[in-house]
Amino acid sequence: MSTTLTVEGMSCGGCEQTVVEALESVSGVTHAEADRETNSATVEGDADVDALVQAVVDSGYDASA
Repeated sequence: MSTTLTVEGMSCGGCEQTVVEALESVSGVTHAEADRETNSATVEGDADVDALVQAVVDSGYDASA
């Protein structure tokens, strides 16, 4: 399953990496990518969407599904 989140606040590659690491720490995630140009993150796996959003928020960015 693929899930796309809107992520606000990423301004550099380091931001993208922080978001990816936060998403990949969520149980059920098999792969994650973040793109500051499109303000989005794409997640592969069967993780709970609310857990994904919370992981991004906890890492310092605004996120929504």
